Amino acid sequence: MTPDRASASPSAFASASAAPSPPPASVGLRGIVIPAVVGSVMVSAAMVLFALLPGKLSEARDFQAARPCAEVGGSAVENGDCLATRPATVLATEARPRGRGAAHWVTLGQDDEDLPPFRVRLRGEGPVWEKLAPGDQVTVATWRAAAVWVEAGNERQDAAERPGLGAVVRLAVGLALLIVGSVLLRASGWAHRRRAVRAPAVRARQVAVPAAATAVAVGIAVAAALLIANVLLALAVAAAGCAVAWAASARLLRRPV
Repeated sequence: MTPDRASASPSAFASASAAPSPPPASVGLRGIVIPAVVGSVMVSAAMVLFALLPGKLSEARDFQAARPCAEVGGSAVENGDCLATRPATVLATEARPRGRGAAHWVTLGQDDEDLPPFRVRLRGEGPVWEKLAPGDQVTVATWRAAAVWVEAGNERQDAAERPGLGAVVRLAVGLALLIVGSVLLRASGWAHRRRAVRAPAVRARQVAVPAAATAVAVGIAVAAALLIANVLLALAVAAAGCAVAWAASARLLRRPV
């Protein structure tokens, strides 16, 4: 051991090893502008979805209340506001590429030869579409002149345009966009205020905890939209989930590390 190393005291090594690490870099201007722009776009998209939602929800409620035409009769039959069924013959099936999946179409011929064939896009492959072959006899249910499902034997498969699902998906997507967009806007304002007063650099904990709370809030809101039929109750559950998640986030951030 050299004299220089021998003369170094243990306290010197201890102080060197205990030297604080440099603080993380502060949020730059890009970290303020990008969340603000993305958040504004997401909130605007959510507002557009919500503006179009009442018509879809009204249509879904009307469809859920529809009864078979044989039971109601009268003007409901004339207006197509009841569920009508008619036999049809499978002429062809086709799976067209659509995004990462495929759109499953079936071409049907009607018993009346004067009426032209028509096409129905079914939701998914099963349980009916994958078993259909030209010449098979099926039953088609229609509502307001649009096919809503196809039956073959004891199995039934919904049409892609069946009312109800579109409104639910639109509500779920709108809530997710609104929550995430609002969080990004709030984060942008928070970062701007910290930059203006030259506050200490943002720690990883100050980002990870709100991000986790936002993910929980989005999960609760989407689940409520998909699983709860009553729209007002679904919105109440989503709002409560957001409040609880963000209150827990604020409480965790106030605790000392």
